[in-house]
Amino acid sequence: MTKKEQLLKEHEYLHGKEVSRSDFPPNFLFGVATSAYQIEGGCNEGNRGPSIWDAFSHKKENIIDGSNGDVAVDHYHRYREDIELIAKLGFDAYRFSISWSRIFPDGLGTNVNEEGIAFYNSIITSLLEKGIKPYITLYHWDLPLHLEESIGGWLNKEIVKYFGIYAETCFASFGDRVKNWITINEPLQTAVNGYDCGIFAPGRSEQSATEPYLAAHHQLLAHATAVSIYRSKYKEDQGGQIGLVVDCEWAEPNSEETKDKIAAKRRLDFHLGWYLHPIYFGDYPEVMREVLGDQLPKFSEEDKELLRNSVDFVGLNHYTSRFITHSTGSPEDSYYYKAQSMERLVEWEGGETIGEKAASEWLYVCPWGLQKTLNYIAQTYNNPVIYVTENGMDDEESNAPLHEMLDDKMRVKYYKGYLAAVAQAIKDGVDVRGYFAWSLMDNFEWAQGYTKRFGLIYVDYKDGLTRHPKSSAYWFLRFLKGGEGKNGKEE
Repeated sequence: MTKKEQLLKEHEYLHGKEVSRSDFPPNFLFGVATSAYQIEGGCNEGNRGPSIWDAFSHKKENIIDGSNGDVAVDHYHRYREDIELIAKLGFDAYRFSISWSRIFPDGLGTNVNEEGIAFYNSIITSLLEKGIKPYITLYHWDLPLHLEESIGGWLNKEIVKYFGIYAETCFASFGDRVKNWITINEPLQTAVNGYDCGIFAPGRSEQSATEPYLAAHHQLLAHATAVSIYRSKYKEDQGGQIGLVVDCEWAEPNSEETKDKIAAKRRLDFHLGWYLHPIYFGDYPEVMREVLGDQLPKFSEEDKELLRNSVDFVGLNHYTSRFITHSTGSPEDSYYYKAQSMERLVEWEGGETIGEKAASEWLYVCPWGLQKTLNYIAQTYNNPVIYVTENGMDDEESNAPLHEMLDDKMRVKYYKGYLAAVAQAIKDGVDVRGYFAWSLMDNFEWAQGYTKRFGLIYVDYKDGLTRHPKSSAYWFLRFLKGGEGKNGKEE
């Protein structure tokens, strides 16, 4: 059987399998995820300070539809309604992020904003009343603007101290009820999109040979500092766990040639290894050191000790996969990609795509890639506890009738295939403990504005932001009750 035949067989198997709740361990966690800037709005309410995403999105040329997150989907005022929806659908957990500038409007950690504390306390209380476990992300890209303007944000090592103060304030304020913490979401995306190609806040690209690696370095140290504070001062009394969320697009060698296999491994080292190698092995991957040399910051012995095993679990955000071929002249503009000497492909040699394309140009439906990613993490990093902290696909915003937008058959198919992949990885021996669908509801999709919809819940932007569950929401409702949810329609 050729490589192509094998992968297509896996693809068909995962898509054809009727996955059910009984395919997962009894204590396996199912949740939905969001992030603060994408849903909250209330940008000038509750004494919230501005973030880098406020500044970035207010330059209309940065966002495809010229929009911003000033109102977003108004979760700031409608969180009780949204939590009620999570409960009705039967999810066990809700992963959301805290806006740093709601807790410290200037980011400096001098004056705690009690209105911000009260807002998140209300969310936590509402969740617990419904029997939903809160999973809190401390940083999901919305750095307080003052830290960017005053010290240079993630480029200044001082930020590690300020993140530690912010994290400790959250542990002290919410940790009596919150038992699951994530320090930073997808630090790679902040480093690459924020400091290399500049398509995310703070929108820098002038020093792409060095700044992405410096921003990544300081995020790693900030993560480890927060974990150290939690473990030394709060974990014993509060009894929680703390981890880091990394993202990974699976890298499949484009051929059986050695150079393509090496290129795919190099891609994974630059993607996953950039953040997990320092935690598990004490330094960046050897290939990164070889390629980048002095452009890659060095860890002191003290840094290495701080980083060592600084996760209770690994959070994995995964959406799609690519074929990887060795290339010394990659067409990618990004310095980050050029450093990897590889090209990312979406087609087989015959021209067929790796999977069905979703709305975003980067997202192809390829469930076997998730199983491979989970197995790779288990094999490379000594089988850590893993939560799939984001997984989902998007539709294009359109003027189609509401009933057509709600009948999201492709999303139902996506979730069935990817959940089957998770179940298969567990059978392979990977220690996966939970799965979070991205996203609870349609929202501000960063540089894509409101042109893409990832939600299980449809948000009507033209009719008062009313919420309407899609077929995929009803599929999850039946799946979580123990049914297979075969057709995705409400019964």
